[in-house]
Amino acid sequence: MEIIVLGAGAWGTALAASASAKSSCHAVTLWARDAAQVSLLQAQHQNQRYLPDVALPPALTFSAVPATELKALAASADLVVVATPMAALRPTLLALADCRAPVAWLCKGFEAPIGGEIGLLAHEIQAQVAPGLIAGVLSGPSFALEVARYLPTALVAASAHESVRQALVNAFHSPTLRVYVSDDIVGVEVGGAVKNVLAIATGLCDGLGLGMNARAALITRGLAEMTRLGLALGANAATFMGLSGLGDLVLTATGDLSRNRQVGLAMAQGQSLAQATAALGHVAEGVYSARTVVERAAHLGVDMPIAQAVVALLDGQLTAQQAVAALMGREPTVEQPDVASFG
Repeated sequence: MEIIVLGAGAWGTALAASASAKSSCHAVTLWARDAAQVSLLQAQHQNQRYLPDVALPPALTFSAVPATELKALAASADLVVVATPMAALRPTLLALADCRAPVAWLCKGFEAPIGGEIGLLAHEIQAQVAPGLIAGVLSGPSFALEVARYLPTALVAASAHESVRQALVNAFHSPTLRVYVSDDIVGVEVGGAVKNVLAIATGLCDGLGLGMNARAALITRGLAEMTRLGLALGANAATFMGLSGLGDLVLTATGDLSRNRQVGLAMAQGQSLAQATAALGHVAEGVYSARTVVERAAHLGVDMPIAQAVVALLDGQLTAQQAVAALMGREPTVEQPDVASFG
């Protein structure tokens, strides 16, 4: 296969390396907007900024053609993978609107609202700007650094198109990277978006030293919130018991490589949001999508108290202690796990 990966951050680089190392039959090109970054990648064959001290496969090639030439770059590809942040997905898909190859994105979250409208999931953006694409998403519980080090990982390729799912399996399935398939693109994207917000809450809980009981309760009730929103958007409830739901939530909420978790941990120690994000050096998607998650849920009449508390924390309306107190002070209710309605 000829595979083009657009975006040389940690995750794009890790997947490009994984595909390049999998088979000598794959010709993999990693594209970056920054020509200086590409020069360093070519010279060092490492991505020191995002994956320090990880050697990239010798066969992996790099490109820094202007964004206006992405269509030409992708013209002969068998698969195009968009590894940009959510904020850059719309213009990237617009540039690829006439691409004939399967296109898959990696970003997780809701787009910031445009013109006062509700924030959109990735497949909704694609339907607006590039409806002719045969497209889908690759998601699941995965830290880029572990994938780059060839540690065992499982992902989900989700699309309404079997050709997209199969292209992702052919490109990335390997002895260390297992790729499952799903046709529930809505559920997979909701899981990827909401888990980032919930990871901030769990980092806050752990940073305050509230214990593992509190962490377990937060993850469980967070999963219920995720599932409620997903069902309201038309997802399959069973998806949230899988890799892109429960799996990604557990990893992001408890793993210290999680940038979103690190934001919660830092704010629990009294850092401002600006201080917490500046220390990361990378994008924490939950910070940017939390408000959109809550707004989309409100538009659908879905109750998401944990996500609402995260937004209040990020906006400076509540301190870390007040956010936890607000959640614990809610009125008692009957637990009705969403799994009860799976049938």
